Amino acid sequence: QVQVSESGGGLVQPGKSLKLSCAYTGSNFEATRMWWYRQAPRKQREWVAFIENGGAVTYNDDSMKGRFTLSRDNAKQTVYLQIDSLKPEDTAVWTCLGLNAQGSYWGQGTQVTVSS
Repeated sequence: QVQVSESGGGLVQPGKSLKLSCAYTGSNFEATRMWWYRQAPRKQREWVAFIENGGAVTYNDDSMKGRFTLSRDNAKQTVYLQIDSLKPEDTAVWTCLGLNAQGSYWGQGTQVTVSS
């Protein structure tokens, strides 16, 4: 009954910026903690950041905090991830996850490819 869907990926050059979107369909978005993950080829999936209902953001490490900006629009039931200074290692499937008291909801992912 809840669906999470990412968009905004594509092919970009190193150093450029990209903004990903994650649309949440269903109830309880305001009580849902939204996460962004990335999974590069041959690597395990890792979380990048998550955002609370009130807008507080937690990043996995300081390097991610310096390049990523996570925000949410509760009226639109959408979260955004601004990625700056893209690096080749950002090449990955970027996936959104919603977590609330009712369950966990994964999106299908959007492909980001960083290459010259």
